[in-house]
Amino acid sequence: MTILVTGGAGYIGAHVVRALSRAGLEPVVLDDLSSGHREFVSDDIPFVDLSVVQTDRLAAALADHRVEAVIHLAGFKYAGVSVERPVHTYRENVVGTLSLLQAMERVGVDALVFSSSAAVYGTPDVATVTEQTDTRPQSPYGESKLVGEWMIRDQAVATGLRHTSLRYFNVVGSGEPDLYDSSPHNLFPLVIRALTQGHRPKIFGDDYPTPDGTCVRDYVHVADLAEAHVSAVRRLLEGRDLEPVYNLGSGDGVSVRQIMDAVARATGIDFEPEMMTRRPGDPARIVASGELAARDLDWKMRHTLDDMVASAWQARPAD
Repeated sequence: MTILVTGGAGYIGAHVVRALSRAGLEPVVLDDLSSGHREFVSDDIPFVDLSVVQTDRLAAALADHRVEAVIHLAGFKYAGVSVERPVHTYRENVVGTLSLLQAMERVGVDALVFSSSAAVYGTPDVATVTEQTDTRPQSPYGESKLVGEWMIRDQAVATGLRHTSLRYFNVVGSGEPDLYDSSPHNLFPLVIRALTQGHRPKIFGDDYPTPDGTCVRDYVHVADLAEAHVSAVRRLLEGRDLEPVYNLGSGDGVSVRQIMDAVARATGIDFEPEMMTRRPGDPARIVASGELAARDLDWKMRHTLDDMVASAWQARPAD
């Protein structure tokens, strides 16, 4: 079975590609390398250097490689930056998903796993988010992901497209020593970069109503996330019914202070984080239930917080 992975040269995408290969499936990577890394994709995996907004060439790639299903991870993923670059965000995420749907319909590919985001929830008013929690995105990025879900849903009604959307929160760690998160905005690479440069990592706010005063968030290991994508695409190809959306959450959560403590254990660096004032809009706690995904996608947390931190540190890029 041939699976096209858009954004397959990115941090998450490359893990998905390797998980597909281990599962005996045949991945094809499509990536324009705007944020991905060509070296993340081994030479024995077919690679198409292309943006998803190029519909005609995308359709040709689907046909040429006889693709049976798509895992769509390509997109502009920086929520904060999306506020400053909304048009760019909508082009990459909304127009990109529209282009993919057009190309898939043209050549008859009818199974799709969509990489959505917890950003569709905005700042929820519940302690534990479920798939029934109201969607109230607060950034163009979150809005673009929700619009993507809507387009996929409507295309399914019109054409019978088999699909599911996976909403996830904070993806961390590494499942391979040569795959790392190169985002300039995510917490783990920011902390690792600070330590390797001799700086103190920062904590924004220590007076929240949480056990240690710092924000509590949901963190999942990227290798666990990759396995969920493999499970989802397998079930679609087998003709099994799936929910339109799943949260890939831990059902629990860890605080920023707990992460800092785990970083100290993993690195052997004794440091005291620099305490900063709260950032506007940061909720005290956001954690997602993964019960539906556990039921249908064999979703589980196979890695501890220490595993997540240690693997991220071990895979950090050389200076």
